Amino acid sequence: MYQIKAYIKFLLRATNQHGVHSPFVYHFVTKCLYDKTTHEAYAKLKRYKSELSNSKTILQITDLGEGSKTLDAQQRAVSKMAKVSSSSIKDAKLLYRVSTYFTIKKGLELGTSLGMGTYALALADRNAKITTIEGCSNTAAFSKSKLKQHHIENIKFLVGDFSKSIPELKEDRYDLVFFDGHHNKEATITYFETLLPKAHNDSVFVFDDIYWSKEMTEAWTYIKNHHSVTVTVDTFHLGFVFFRREQAKEHFKIRM
Repeated sequence: MYQIKAYIKFLLRATNQHGVHSPFVYHFVTKCLYDKTTHEAYAKLKRYKSELSNSKTILQITDLGEGSKTLDAQQRAVSKMAKVSSSSIKDAKLLYRVSTYFTIKKGLELGTSLGMGTYALALADRNAKITTIEGCSNTAAFSKSKLKQHHIENIKFLVGDFSKSIPELKEDRYDLVFFDGHHNKEATITYFETLLPKAHNDSVFVFDDIYWSKEMTEAWTYIKNHHSVTVTVDTFHLGFVFFRREQAKEHFKIRM
């Protein structure tokens, strides 16, 4: 019920490129978010999603986050996870476009899940270095094996609690960080602030499910208002955060 109400409010306030006056955001919206090009990688993402949806594998799950609203807490079929908790084809395509648009060379993902978003980030540039962290060892092992079958070799897999894994990251800077796990207000804010030192002027932080719950929307509001953030773009399903010092502080809601 909360998500339905939130979506109605979003639609009433959202705009398209014609309501954007910032050249940086206008270009991002028109050349990336609204890009209608049928990229070659889309077929690979679609095929990967189909393989997940048709999988017969059952995983024993260790969930360190808020859990799923619809799936069993301990044993989950990969096919059902693909429909409920894995990144959608639409979001995976968008992640791919964002990665290519901003020429991401070093990316970090919090929440590997079945590797749908991971695959999109890795496909954008085979020479990019993508690090992904997953709390459940069985899920991580499945995704690692699955992506290896698709000849993806530019991903570093880490397994463990985000709060313990993030401080151990070796990279000084990330061009993109995708927050896609532990849908909890306090945890989301903590991970955001912990990773801030690894952001540079042109980094982009991407937050999944910012309207997953009232608390997640509160976390999103906190992040938007943070002194280090200059520009945010809210597409309802995903929230984009920028740190460009040359930009005036502005927040945009964009219909997709």
